[in-house]
Amino acid sequence: MSKKLTADATAAAPAPASFEEAMAELAQLVAQMEAGQLPLEASVAAYARGSELVKFCAAQLEKVESQVKVLEGEMLKPFVVTGEGEQ
Repeated sequence: MSKKLTADATAAAPAPASFEEAMAELAQLVAQMEAGQLPLEASVAAYARGSELVKFCAAQLEKVESQVKVLEGEMLKPFVVTGEGEQ
């Protein structure tokens, strides 16, 4: 999925189908912007699209967090990493 962005294509882009799709598109946008492959107008459009994707991903993560809270009885348990020798 390597497509170049134009201002028009970015403005009319549909919502991603999944969190993973949004992250992949976001990574592609960042790579293009960092490589300097986009003209100014397309860079601004890519930034706007990236902002939409970040909001989408944050909303997806919040949904999952609420589901986990319900599953865990509203009490999230801290993730504890133990060393190899510890029991």
